[in-house]
Amino acid sequence: MSEAIRTSDGELLSVKLRKVESRRRTTAFLLVAPLLLFILIAYIFPIFQMMIRSVDNTEMNSLLAKTAIAVEKWDGKDLPPEEVTSTFYYELKDLIAEKKHGKVATRLNYEKGGFTSLIKKTARKLDKFDEKENFLEQFIDVHKRWADVEYWLALKRGTQAYHGRKYLTTFDFEQNFDGSIERIPEKKRINVTLWLRTIFVAVGVTLCCFILAYPIAHLLAALPTRYANLLMICVLLPFWTSLLVRTSSWMVLLQTQGVLNDILVSIGIVADDNRLELMYNMTGTFIAMTQILLPFMVLPLYSVMKTIQPSLMRAAVSMGSTPFNAFRKIYFPLTYPGISAGSILVFVLAIGYYITPALVGGSKGVLISNRIAYHMQKSLDWGLATAMAAVLLIAVLIVYWLYNRIVGIDNMRLG
Repeated sequence: MSEAIRTSDGELLSVKLRKVESRRRTTAFLLVAPLLLFILIAYIFPIFQMMIRSVDNTEMNSLLAKTAIAVEKWDGKDLPPEEVTSTFYYELKDLIAEKKHGKVATRLNYEKGGFTSLIKKTARKLDKFDEKENFLEQFIDVHKRWADVEYWLALKRGTQAYHGRKYLTTFDFEQNFDGSIERIPEKKRINVTLWLRTIFVAVGVTLCCFILAYPIAHLLAALPTRYANLLMICVLLPFWTSLLVRTSSWMVLLQTQGVLNDILVSIGIVADDNRLELMYNMTGTFIAMTQILLPFMVLPLYSVMKTIQPSLMRAAVSMGSTPFNAFRKIYFPLTYPGISAGSILVFVLAIGYYITPALVGGSKGVLISNRIAYHMQKSLDWGLATAMAAVLLIAVLIVYWLYNRIVGIDNMRLG
């Protein structure tokens, strides 16, 4: 057997190579470690926290910890026993002293309407309770709702540490106290409508951007460099302007007494008493969002079209093909990577858009992102807001997964 190869310092060459490779991997990891840490803190951790918050009810469980244990033993068929009512009385008394009963009332109101006023009225008269008398009867004397077993069942359900009922609400379903699941009353069904509207707007805006961007990108790829650069500046100009400024500009242009309607009236296309309604509806939402997201479709298309040799089309025509057939069978298929990349960019951005639909679309342009903001800022139902956000995130991940299966992430061309 031949002698093992060694380095000048006598160490085995294979061992030396492993050490060098290990140092290279360590150096590479240290170089990307700050970026990985940033992604972990600013992206992964907030998403994980959002997913947890959508099912987390530990705060409520801790505020009424003893009551939660007591009601867990109660079968829920009749009004609760003295053990439950007395425990609830003493904990509510402590919460009133700490001025935390308002938070409890708000959270319980998510489970059953009317709990806010019920807790507040009970809190005002709680100091008149006689601790030697029956607590349930005294609760009922304060308000007759305490005689309704559903309010006690709502208290039992509202003190669970974890639950996934917010995901049911996201799709206009609710879980009854007996465990059955059914749709909420028709007058309160709004979330499914918003989901369908959001998908419709995202798909529609993506299609509009594609129709407008394809000829623009083709022109950019075909023009001489100096003219292409000038046109590219016009395409990129929206990136250099604040989103809020662009949206406000569309509001000025599209309103009934706005610039666009004034021009149409002045040239006689539209009568002054029959001006077009382009604001606070879907029309305004589509126009504004298409203009804002158009560059995200143009750039991927342009990056692909720039690599297509013009001689391919000329060769097809010289061999007897019509220009249309040459475009349909040769040029258009070659632009698939740009079409798919631009489409997924525009779709993902559009499905989570917030400012433009809220300002331009009005009540008819409200999307699911606006509903999430409403629950975060006004109703303060953070559980429902994070459940909606989690569903939106999952929907986007599914889109990416489908894109990877059909097209392949490796084929994405972003410019």
